[in-house]
Amino acid sequence: MSENHVSGMETSAVSVLKRAVELDNGGRFQESLVCYQEGIQLLMDVLKAVKDDTKRGHYRDKIKGYMDRAEQIKARVNQMKEDGKYHEQVKIAEDAAGYSYEVLFKPYISSLLTEVWVEDPYIRQIYQLYNFLRFCEMLLKAPCKVKKIHLLTTQDETDTSQQINALAEIRDSLGAHGVTLDLQYSSTIHDREIRFNNGWIIKIGRGLDYFKRPKGRFSIGYCDYDLRQCHETTVDIFHTKHTKTL
Repeated sequence: MSENHVSGMETSAVSVLKRAVELDNGGRFQESLVCYQEGIQLLMDVLKAVKDDTKRGHYRDKIKGYMDRAEQIKARVNQMKEDGKYHEQVKIAEDAAGYSYEVLFKPYISSLLTEVWVEDPYIRQIYQLYNFLRFCEMLLKAPCKVKKIHLLTTQDETDTSQQINALAEIRDSLGAHGVTLDLQYSSTIHDREIRFNNGWIIKIGRGLDYFKRPKGRFSIGYCDYDLRQCHETTVDIFHTKHTKTL
């Protein structure tokens, strides 16, 4: 393996681990744990490629330090989950980017996740329906086996057919991928909440609709949500051993 490649891997590891420490210091423990694990794996790949004994000792010490911290966080998170006291908060600033559904939900998706509940009154207009579709696509690509998605939303009184037809198409498309969409409407729903049956509850102030509209169909961020600017909103994450159903 070339020195340039090893140097590139080390740069990536440093970047990910720096982010892990920032999240750790900010009390965003579940997110930091994911970054620590990714960074440690990158450092282990570097260690495998390095031949110099002094450098190998340096990397082994670094890996041990980060692994120890990751274990401490894991124990702390597990204890907070056990006590029913887990709560962390993410504040998304106005015009911030880098908060696609993949990024936001990744720390809370695990192989145990098989069922998802979405309560969001605003899955009505075309861009909101696309948001929900993108959320479903994210779940299909994630390292989990989601078999059922529940959606509770309000009915669009101005263009009922567009909403009904779009959600029917999403339901049929999900069905072709082995996922059932359970759709219900409520005229009184106002909370926005996403629940995973692995215990995580994510409450986003603006629901799934926290992205700003791109300036045009050929503007950067139109296709890639990581590059799309966001509205200011707050995300609260909780964990419960007993996830209620709709």
